[in-house]
Amino acid sequence: MITREQIPAVLDHPVYDTSGSKIGDARHVFFDDVTGEPEWVSVKTGLFGTSESFVPIHDASLVEDHLEVPYAKNQVKDAPNVDVDAGGHLSEQEEHRLYEYYGIDWDAAWQQAAQPTADTAQSRTADEAMTRSEEEMHVGTERREAGRVRLRKYVVTEEQQQTIPVRHEEVRVEREPITDANVDAALSGPEISEAEHEVILHEEKPVVETRVEPKERVRLTTDEVTEEETVTGEVRKERIEAEGETDESGKRRPRR
Repeated sequence: MITREQIPAVLDHPVYDTSGSKIGDARHVFFDDVTGEPEWVSVKTGLFGTSESFVPIHDASLVEDHLEVPYAKNQVKDAPNVDVDAGGHLSEQEEHRLYEYYGIDWDAAWQQAAQPTADTAQSRTADEAMTRSEEEMHVGTERREAGRVRLRKYVVTEEQQQTIPVRHEEVRVEREPITDANVDAALSGPEISEAEHEVILHEEKPVVETRVEPKERVRLTTDEVTEEETVTGEVRKERIEAEGETDESGKRRPRR
């Protein structure tokens, strides 16, 4: 049984079924017309909370930060849709439909509600004050997946240019006159003959080779950023006004 004092801890908080699965978030609490006690809670269901299902709150219990009801998740989600009037009131016909769906004896529940205990009756007789209630908006947050980011490594081919010096050999003919220093070498061969002398020329050519060098390490990290968002909701408030005619002194005039 959920009391009036526990209602702020119920509204906008998760509702779980008998197996511990989350059904949705509590949206509204509806009271019994006779006893004035909490009787139904509407639960936002669906992927984006677009649907609203009714579930009895009489046998529910408040556990830590959520409400547990003795009904399966699918049973609550498949509950019949009922119309709620502008004053946030369930008609007797709509309430009867819900009782039948959840297998609750309508006649027994009605008799129990219509026959309050003696202590309750005495309390109502002694206290003639009217209770004014208001709905309070409770805003929380839920964590959900917003997207995925992955690292992917792939290979690209680029052209690079570098300029390096290369050397090569070129032939050059040197002539020198006959002198006393080289005359012997000049006359060492035959006087008249044919001969050849070969010189090998060398040159450098650019050679390209590649080596794999590690450059950097890359990883994904997440940063938590807090932003301010304004949430708009509707809450209902009860107003109490005195009806009747009064004279200039403010005293109520007797009706004629």
